[in-house]
Amino acid sequence: MEIRGESMSQEFIRSNTENRKLRKVIMLMHISLDGFVQGEQDWDISWISFTDELGQYSKDILSTVDTVMWGRGTYQGMQNYWTSVPGNPSASDYDKGHAEWINKTTKIVFSTTLDQTDWANSRLVKVNMKEEIIRLKEQPGGDIIILGSPRFASNVTRHRLIDEYRINVHPVILGSGLPLFNNLTDRIKLKLVANRIFQSGVTGLVYQLDN
Repeated sequence: MEIRGESMSQEFIRSNTENRKLRKVIMLMHISLDGFVQGEQDWDISWISFTDELGQYSKDILSTVDTVMWGRGTYQGMQNYWTSVPGNPSASDYDKGHAEWINKTTKIVFSTTLDQTDWANSRLVKVNMKEEIIRLKEQPGGDIIILGSPRFASNVTRHRLIDEYRINVHPVILGSGLPLFNNLTDRIKLKLVANRIFQSGVTGLVYQLDN
């Protein structure tokens, strides 16, 4: 009976593990009508129409998130900006709230060139990106999000590890810049599951993998 009890217990644990809902990886990105995430210069995002309405939309998305993933460049840029907000008297209420949220949220940077991270609640992953993200998805917790970081997002897309693409299309044509999906060679089919038109003319699109 003891052996059978152990076998049944192991089967129960295995069944629960298999049926447990995996954490969702979300990509949240702002793009121009012609598909660029920034202009010719690094961090040229002045064309983004970030209104209070869009800010609340973003906060709603982040309410289920407890982990952020970036590549090196975006991680360093985000660190430089958001750690400066608390001491900036001219910072908006939205920026102050987001800075508080992002400073306490788990942040993971994937980089082969960084040696360490010094932002609170951040850690570095230097190898095995795909395996690490799969491991993260299997752990208990909230959703995982990629905020910006288009080159890293393209790499994760290549491995089909993004479950939900939230793309905010802004009513502007840049003509040139950094495209959202760069150096992808495989066709990846998506399905539109939601959309929203903001008063600013921005269109929020939500896609999921169409397997």
